[in-house]
Amino acid sequence: MLLKRLRSGSRRNATYTAFREVGRVIRTVQLLRYLSDAPLRGRVTAATNKVEAFNGFSDWVRFGQRGTVRANDPVEQEKDVKFTSLLANLVIFHNTLDIADVVRELQAEGEVIDPLDLAQISPYLTEHIMRFGEYSTHELGITPDDYDAHLNVDFSALGKDVAEAAR
Repeated sequence: MLLKRLRSGSRRNATYTAFREVGRVIRTVQLLRYLSDAPLRGRVTAATNKVEAFNGFSDWVRFGQRGTVRANDPVEQEKDVKFTSLLANLVIFHNTLDIADVVRELQAEGEVIDPLDLAQISPYLTEHIMRFGEYSTHELGITPDDYDAHLNVDFSALGKDVAEAAR
């Protein structure tokens, strides 16, 4: 019943007015906190950059229809968004496997991997992917090797923020 009253949008409704004012207070407090807290601004900026990087990568993956959802059907729109996210996550996973393989090769050659350097590598790589290239299907029956998630890199020496960024 409360939601029905709020949806009516009547500005004379006391409940609507009260919630609007509470929302304004919360927004003002958050804005003041953001402006006065430099580490918070840094975390928000880092998180925003990560989201924007993923969105740009996702737009690159969704190369058909110029990145727009053309269907007016909500079911088709949901499928488009989910398929794009699935494809983007598959490419990210593939890139992560490739990065891990390179790290292991460098370690096998005696290189010491600096966790700070590794934390700067983005899985949103696109240069090696040929979206309109040649694709063979003869590899579909080949069973892949087991996934080895372990990297011999010590992230414990890093600060909490850097270790989180590496994830």
